[in-house]
Amino acid sequence: MGSVAFLFAGQGAQHPAMGVDLIEASPAAAEVFAIADEVRPGTSEQCRSASKEELSQTENTQPCVFVHDLAAAAALRERGVVPAACAGFSLGEVAALTFAGAFDTRAGFEFDTRAGFELVCERAALMAAAAERHPGGMRAVIKLDAAQVENLAKQAGEDCWPVNYNSPQQTVVAGTPDALQTLDVLVKEAGGRAMKVAVSGAFHSPYMVEATEGLATYIQAGHAPSPLLIPVMANMTAAPYPADPRAASDVLANQVSHAVRWVDTLHTLQDQGIDTFIEVGPGKTLSGLVKRTLSDVRVYSCETAEQVAAIADELA
Repeated sequence: MGSVAFLFAGQGAQHPAMGVDLIEASPAAAEVFAIADEVRPGTSEQCRSASKEELSQTENTQPCVFVHDLAAAAALRERGVVPAACAGFSLGEVAALTFAGAFDTRAGFEFDTRAGFELVCERAALMAAAAERHPGGMRAVIKLDAAQVENLAKQAGEDCWPVNYNSPQQTVVAGTPDALQTLDVLVKEAGGRAMKVAVSGAFHSPYMVEATEGLATYIQAGHAPSPLLIPVMANMTAAPYPADPRAASDVLANQVSHAVRWVDTLHTLQDQGIDTFIEVGPGKTLSGLVKRTLSDVRVYSCETAEQVAAIADELA
């Protein structure tokens, strides 16, 4: 087995009936879902039967994607697939931190599902509240490079910001509805394509500063991350999370209002010897971004029990 990284899916990858087959196939995954239901009753059922519209609401999206991410990772580890490093896209970073032991209270390679899940529920509520106070949305711009998108976002207005650097030819922009409508026209004129992202706010932008402040308060009240058992690359810096709890807390709180440097993150992982990337959680978004960013790597998507078994048989 090569050097493996787990990539934890983020908001926007959610879909109806996600992850629930893992409950029957994996005791480790079943435990993740059970703990989530203790903290937030009905989470498993929401993953199983909620509509696309219900899952698109931030306060539902984040807990459901988190539990699916963590359950898939737990099922893989149960089958002997252990990563050398982790990264998570936006919301997925909290799942990555949880899996890597940021909220560990026991000895050895264990993770505290409850603490991570409670944090992500608080994060979701804070981001939903900020989005309600500052209405906005996001666009994924393709066929243009990051510098072009940055220039077009500037032209679209002061309430328009490049926030997710997903691949060399995909950059996500957050902003007000009016600014994004202007951006749509500018992108089309430049030969690109702008697509709506399935989120309910202008995430990773200055509109989320209040969420950062609230999350910082929550983290300071006894929820600071511990030193990690596995390195996790931070969205905001594209570098490993700092070992110092205070510095790590600052990175975690500020992540929601700062850009996701995903291209740089993938290159950092490859430079550190990672040659196998496994996306855990719903969808294939991150797998596609890896393929469009890196060469000479193996890429897997892992969201079902069948995929867990196939990947474990090949790699473990």
